Amino acid sequence: MTTGKGLSPRRTGAGGRARATGQESSARDSSLVARATGKGFWARTPPWAVDGGLVLLAAVDAWVNLLDATRLAVAPAAVACAALAFRRRFPLVVFLLTLPASVMVDIVVAPIAALFTLAERSRDRRLLVGCAVLFALAASTPWPPADLSSHDRTWTLIYFVYTLGTAAAPVLLGQLVQARGDLSRRLVEIEEAREQERLLHSQAVLARERAQLAREMHDVVSHQVSLIAVQAGALQVAAKDSDFQEGARTIRSLSVDTLDELRHMVTLLRASGGRATELTPQPTLADLHKLVSTSGIEAELTGELPSDIPTPAQRAIYRTVQEALTNVRKHAPGATATILLASDGGYFGVTVTNTSPTRPSLPLPGSYQGLVGLRERAELLHGTFESGPTVEGGYRVTLRIPAHAD
Repeated sequence: MTTGKGLSPRRTGAGGRARATGQESSARDSSLVARATGKGFWARTPPWAVDGGLVLLAAVDAWVNLLDATRLAVAPAAVACAALAFRRRFPLVVFLLTLPASVMVDIVVAPIAALFTLAERSRDRRLLVGCAVLFALAASTPWPPADLSSHDRTWTLIYFVYTLGTAAAPVLLGQLVQARGDLSRRLVEIEEAREQERLLHSQAVLARERAQLAREMHDVVSHQVSLIAVQAGALQVAAKDSDFQEGARTIRSLSVDTLDELRHMVTLLRASGGRATELTPQPTLADLHKLVSTSGIEAELTGELPSDIPTPAQRAIYRTVQEALTNVRKHAPGATATILLASDGGYFGVTVTNTSPTRPSLPLPGSYQGLVGLRERAELLHGTFESGPTVEGGYRVTLRIPAHAD
């Protein structure tokens, strides 16, 4: 029977050491998964320390197996071990550098670690399958090459199948870690979207309460104070006594001042934002840059509009951009957006276009009334609102308002 790497006792026996090696590699892969998922000790260990320890472990594994190997195998084994220090930046190159050593030496740590890192960072399933097959071929290829008997070829084929199954473990574990990382990021996005939904809901409830309070103040309080002012004016005219006239004049003056303050408070209540602690005007075009920069997505604001646009139209444009960016964040993860401000032919408006998502979106709770509300805003200002998908797979919303809208 041929001796050397190709058909060593590990391969021609009952698979005792091979199974032990598979168990050891599985244990190492579990350690790698624990590090990648950031649990326990690995969460506090710097990456350079993990890589250094992995290189040292691979060197020990190679040294043990080099005792029975030729001197020609020393250089490939050293390259394979040293390459692990760069596995995070060049995972595919590092894996390919471990293949020559896998042909000449029965090493396990270096190729398994490189394959795991590649599976953790690559999304190409065909590439991963091809790399697993390459590792199985390299590990089962006899070294030095020699003519094999029928019995030897059978054991070589058996070892190829076994090694291919072993290579599937780091690939699957790497994909599992990758999926876990994607899920963690999506959970963060969902939580941010839900927080935004809660904020918008609280602002909407607050706005309804303020609007109701404003109506009550306008319809009831203002009406009663107006009657007081009218009656006081009538008393001032009809009174003969100068002191009585002065009292009526004072009452009328105070009533008029109170009406002015009430009207000012009603205006603030109707135009206030979502913060419960202070009365502030709703945002306008001057706040668009802050809205875009804090939207949490890659967005570009282009174009400009005249500074004399009526305040209601400015609020409509702002709310259109806000709702569009919110929808991009919720329904098109990873997409970029472009906000174009434009004015022509007596009209001005905004167009928000986003690219297609780069990651699958998850169903998120929502009222499904955002676009309906934008359309109602446009109609109140005698404008138009359009929305729909683009040819490239993205989405576009367009608001146009006549220049005389108020």
